[in-house]
Amino acid sequence: MEGRNDLTRASAGRADSAGAGVETQVLQRDAERAEGAGGDDFDRALPSRASCLVFVNRYFHPDLSATSQMLSDIAFRLAARGWRVTVVTSRQLYEDARAELPVRETIAGVEVVRVSTTSFGRRTLALRAADYASFYVAAAVALARIVRTGDVVIAKTDPPLLSLVAGPVTRLKGARLVNWLQDLFPEVASGVGMGRGRLARIGFAALKALRDRSCRIARRTVVLGERMHEAMAARGIAHDRLAVIANFADGRLITPVARDRNPLRRAWGLDGSFVVGYSGNLGRAHDAATLLAAMECICSGGGASRTGAAECGAPRVVWLFIGGGKRLDELRAEVRQRGYGNVVFQPYQPREALALSLSAADVHLVSLMPELEGAIVPSKIYGIAAAGRPAIFIGDGDGEVARLVRRHGSGVTVAPGDGAGLAAAILQLAGDPARAAQMGEAARRAFETENDVAIAVERWDALLTQVTNRTAG
Repeated sequence: MEGRNDLTRASAGRADSAGAGVETQVLQRDAERAEGAGGDDFDRALPSRASCLVFVNRYFHPDLSATSQMLSDIAFRLAARGWRVTVVTSRQLYEDARAELPVRETIAGVEVVRVSTTSFGRRTLALRAADYASFYVAAAVALARIVRTGDVVIAKTDPPLLSLVAGPVTRLKGARLVNWLQDLFPEVASGVGMGRGRLARIGFAALKALRDRSCRIARRTVVLGERMHEAMAARGIAHDRLAVIANFADGRLITPVARDRNPLRRAWGLDGSFVVGYSGNLGRAHDAATLLAAMECICSGGGASRTGAAECGAPRVVWLFIGGGKRLDELRAEVRQRGYGNVVFQPYQPREALALSLSAADVHLVSLMPELEGAIVPSKIYGIAAAGRPAIFIGDGDGEVARLVRRHGSGVTVAPGDGAGLAAAILQLAGDPARAAQMGEAARRAFETENDVAIAVERWDALLTQVTNRTAG
């Protein structure tokens, strides 16, 4: 999926029971109790049960990464609905490869089985690949011990192509496979410029074929949007084997906060300004060059001084970046060299502060390189919508986010490389606050009917009921 976003910076420990959430602190309390009772006996027998949902992913609660966020929210809520849920994951944290989380514990009704892997971290591609390989092996062994006939194994995509490991074990054990694709690999790798040599292209073609085969034999392959569905259908995956369940945000956690009631705007020196926000990871999949070009237009020739101070009656424009990433580090250095005084950088914000941090901006930017459309869906759009803010999408005019903001009237799209167009879109919204507010309200309305976490849980519940032939109710 799309790197890290502002919604991934705190643990996803909440469950949902008949609309009532189990808050993070409750899950932490359960975890402490389970840790004291569970010990390290990996092979102790599971309780007898009917069909169990067995999720596989390298990270899970209390980890803070994107895949952990989505998986934890869904797993806890499905457990609260009466499903038997097990998660096979690593003992690591995304930000701490050497963490040693408990081997086994139960959190809010979810049994968590953590496997030991190498812990080289993300220093180099080779070391990351070693961590991937060790997780593949350890997860396969764990699945072979845990999975029973009739169970459903849901394989995510961290590490990539996890279904290639989960699939054979699932078939051997008489279980059923569901793929949950947060992104398409190796399309993402080739899209960001990796593997341009002949041998790499041959290898990528082979990996695509293996991935496609796992999708053909799976009971369902869950994708994140229309463009990803179209990409997989074009690869020959039958429509009845594909299901679209978009990612989500928590509309009870993230709510619109009025600008004059937002303490972060005061604390960060944003009062009286029109704030252009970018929240989350700014990495290889994103277009930082267009952002810099728009900054230059606004700061040197687009109706504002070099500090963003307004001329001609327009409000002062301030750029607010919350998060991290390779491109953000480069952008920060460029901003410093150019001497822009209207750019604010803040670190990732904790989960409980998301309503404030996302509401601190008047408009948010979302970016995706056109080459990656259909392979990634920028999930930050859902948190932006939950906060009731409009979005400017920098990317393919027929991309997933472009379609969404056009359908809902919740934003506009600018082509990559069009810095002047991005500057013009920003200044138009800055000069027409009523229009910006209307777009934000439209975003929140659409979010409540399409992308709240409760809706995603309903869709997952219905899909898994079909897969297991479980009687609903």
